[in-house]
Amino acid sequence: MSDDTSKSGGQDRQRINVNQDYELRDWAKSMNTTPERVKEAVQAVGDRADKVREYLSERK
Repeated sequence: MSDDTSKSGGQDRQRINVNQDYELRDWAKSMNTTPERVKEAVQAVGDRADKVREYLSERK
């Protein structure tokens, strides 16, 4: 089942889906980094946004 882009919020707000271009772009912008760095972080620590933020802040 694909994401319904007309709905925001909910459980998905804590997880990063690197397979959705718009979502990856939005997360990268909100974390002030590149989509490539977000993908790297997700591979390293999983898709939880808080863990990704922590990973990125440790590697500035």
